[in-house]
Amino acid sequence: MSNRKKKAMYINANSLVKVEPLTDNQTKLFEAYQEGKNIFASGVAGSGKTFLLLYLALKEVFDKSTNYDKVIITRSLLPSRDIGFLPGTLDEKSDLYQDPYRLLVRYMFSMPNDAEFAQLYDMLVAQGTLEFISTSFLRGQTFDRAIILCDEFQNMLFHELDTLITRIGQDSKIMFAGDTAQTDLKKSNGDRAGPEKFKVILETMKEFECIDFDFGDIVRSGLVRSYLIAKTNLGSKVQDLS
Repeated sequence: MSNRKKKAMYINANSLVKVEPLTDNQTKLFEAYQEGKNIFASGVAGSGKTFLLLYLALKEVFDKSTNYDKVIITRSLLPSRDIGFLPGTLDEKSDLYQDPYRLLVRYMFSMPNDAEFAQLYDMLVAQGTLEFISTSFLRGQTFDRAIILCDEFQNMLFHELDTLITRIGQDSKIMFAGDTAQTDLKKSNGDRAGPEKFKVILETMKEFECIDFDFGDIVRSGLVRSYLIAKTNLGSKVQDLS
């Protein structure tokens, strides 16, 4: 660890609320993170994977004793349906994909008023704590002194995942969150197998902890849990209707 002093931040650890794990796998995620592991968190929607990884990463960036300067969120700008040509600059197009994180951070911080809550994500970006980058622009990048959060990994091709992990530089680590059951990649080719092939590699590495979340980890709502269980139980009957 170097002794380079971090710059002062308006939003810092004093504004973070305390978040505790609620399930066994969430506890496993916390423990693996505290051990310094890189993490591949996969499994059902609503189990808190992205929320917890982003929270833990921000908490560590705020810690002045660590070398991490920022959290970099990256994801594929692959839409869940064909929406045609989107007008506007690249920043305007990618801004839409940052809305989930604008919402997530509002559950992690205590702010003095509604106006500051509304601007929270953008203030974190402005002070250099957070950065968002599309997987389309990974080539030539080197991420130093950063915690990279790859979200919705199920929508990334193997070569994108391969490119991303080889961008990790000095004093950095990487976390993955996603659910292969919610992939937006097409069925007609081998693209969907990419994340699973990537996971097989990570499972052989001592630097990684791979955690599979299941129905018991769903904390979003009981309705989400009931729906996913019902869909799984129906299995091929649902597939036959598509």
